[in-house]
Amino acid sequence: MSLTSALSIAQSALFNTSRQTSVVSRNISDASNPDYARRTSIYSSTNGGARISEIRRATNEALFRQNLTALSGWQAQASMSGGLDTLQLRVNGPDNATSPAAKLGVLQEALQTFAATPSNVTLGENAVEAARGLVRSLNNGTQAIQSYRAELDAEIKVSVDDLNRLLAEFETVNKEVVKGTRAGSDISDAMDARDSLLKKISQYVPVSTVNRPDNDMMVLTADGATLFETIARPVTFTANTTYTAAMTGNAIYVDGVPLAAGTGGNTTAMGSLAAKLQMRDVVAPQMQRQLDETARGLIEAFAETDSSGANPLAGLFTWPGGPALPTSGTLVEGLAGRITVNAAVDSEKGGDPKLLRDGGINGAAYVKNTSGAASYSSTLIAYTQKLDEPIAFDPAAGIASPRSLTGYTADSIGWLEALRQDAARGAEAKEALSVRTATALSNEIGVNMDEEMALLLELEHSYEASARLMSVVDEMLATLMSIAR
Repeated sequence: MSLTSALSIAQSALFNTSRQTSVVSRNISDASNPDYARRTSIYSSTNGGARISEIRRATNEALFRQNLTALSGWQAQASMSGGLDTLQLRVNGPDNATSPAAKLGVLQEALQTFAATPSNVTLGENAVEAARGLVRSLNNGTQAIQSYRAELDAEIKVSVDDLNRLLAEFETVNKEVVKGTRAGSDISDAMDARDSLLKKISQYVPVSTVNRPDNDMMVLTADGATLFETIARPVTFTANTTYTAAMTGNAIYVDGVPLAAGTGGNTTAMGSLAAKLQMRDVVAPQMQRQLDETARGLIEAFAETDSSGANPLAGLFTWPGGPALPTSGTLVEGLAGRITVNAAVDSEKGGDPKLLRDGGINGAAYVKNTSGAASYSSTLIAYTQKLDEPIAFDPAAGIASPRSLTGYTADSIGWLEALRQDAARGAEAKEALSVRTATALSNEIGVNMDEEMALLLELEHSYEASARLMSVVDEMLATLMSIAR
């Protein structure tokens, strides 16, 4: 080997070591960045030894896709679980203390106490106050559900705007990737940025990707709607500021295709948007129907009949369609928000609580205590018994019928609690899957500090060896020059 060749090899080794050291240093500095993929120097042989021909970015397409799917599932489940907890607290309160079931229990107890001492007018007033509390529970529950639906719309609008922003950023970064690929320049940073954006997008909607020439990428939803193809496709949504029980929310459109809501407590939704649609359009309306059926059941249970036992009319509880009763077993949407205590027995409205004991809320033909006896309790006892008798409920509310009113309200709580438990279990499992796939991906393409530090030590030794070689060559050249003189 000539001295010139040795010098060339030493110079090449120093250059390669310097460049590889830069790569390793970058890996170490970004080791804590979850969106950074490890860089590796790739060598190729040359006449003068070897040179770094490429800085390769670590990838694992299969694991990355699995991680995107797991992220979508976890975000959907987290939205579902949090939404159910919010709904439970707002409608039923801590430990279900403000639920219709709890308030119905208070009313039943007050009626029993009044029936035991029917001459005590104060106990009659207590029973009417318990009825007011039950009505407030239904009215407030309706308001809470519809307010929550409007809040979900506001959250969806914010998420849709953010999703459109992310897609616009994706368009910019994808152009950088394609341009860099065609120019043969390093696109590692742009690829990191693009993958990071895909992770963020997948939290809103499930994504699948199609790789095309020049590292161009097409992004679709799991249902096949196009999110990005050369340019970002629009995601549109119009929010409602208020809701009523009969209102249907607006759809989210991805490139003109409506996004489908999920189903079940352990939701089938992927991405937070589909889960929020499920809460707004499936879960909350179902809970509203159960409140409405509870209200209808109350009006039916406390209806008055005339002296012949016929011609039932609304009694303790009434509604805007009163004094006629709602159709038995048929849902009246929004009824829970409109039910009231009958003014005839409400002392706050000039009524007489004794009519609850004696009958006659709908006039003289409906009086049961015709003798006016202060000890009369038959009507009160009949009311308490009616609460435990099976009646027909609309199956659209999602609870099997027939049921007693007390059983129905308890089943309504059970329905929500079962959903919450399913959602909580699903959230735990899907979070674990998300963490596992992220860890597996990180192990495959992330930076291992121990490996990088060991490599850095090897590079230091290589640099020292190359420097020594250059020093020896330099001494030999100096010796030759001195001999030549």
